[in-house]
Amino acid sequence: MIARALAFFTRLLTGGTPRWRGCLPEQKQRIYFANHTSNLDLVLLWSALPSSIRCRTRPVGARDYWSFGIRGMLAKDVFNAVLIERKQVTRSSNPLAPMLDALRAGDSLIIFPEGTRGPGAEIAEFKPGLYHLAKGHPGIEFVPVFIENLSRVLPKGEILPVPILCSVNFGTPLHLEPGESKPDFLTRARAAIVSLQPPQ
Repeated sequence: MIARALAFFTRLLTGGTPRWRGCLPEQKQRIYFANHTSNLDLVLLWSALPSSIRCRTRPVGARDYWSFGIRGMLAKDVFNAVLIERKQVTRSSNPLAPMLDALRAGDSLIIFPEGTRGPGAEIAEFKPGLYHLAKGHPGIEFVPVFIENLSRVLPKGEILPVPILCSVNFGTPLHLEPGESKPDFLTRARAAIVSLQPPQ
């Protein structure tokens, strides 16, 4: 009930139009990887998925941001988020471990390979985690997603959102090619998101 209401409110606030440009919303295990410009990215992408897919798709978020207060409640009870350590990473708190556990359980993931929010104009280089997930699970589809305009709804450093029409653009799924190196895969994955940006 809360999940449906939150998804509806998010789409109402942002316009949140899903555009399936390179694939269809199917019941497949996938990793949706997207650009990251706003704290609402996770919520908007999750809300853009059909409810039947959303219930088996777990957003990946930073433990230090999503563990407290109302955010902690949403992460646990609504999103069923996979929370990872990003500040004090040790062998026992490897960020990949909880993601791999979720994939082994049959869930899909939403991740942001830049690792932190950018200003919106430029997509930063990707962290290596995306490659390690692709290498460990070559059968899973990696779907590039470009979130348009959300940085203007809730810019970095702001608290109150401003209603502006956004879109969530889903591209053609990728797989790690045989023998493909980490730099080549990360470059190709980033280019797949860049290609979904509308002409300036």
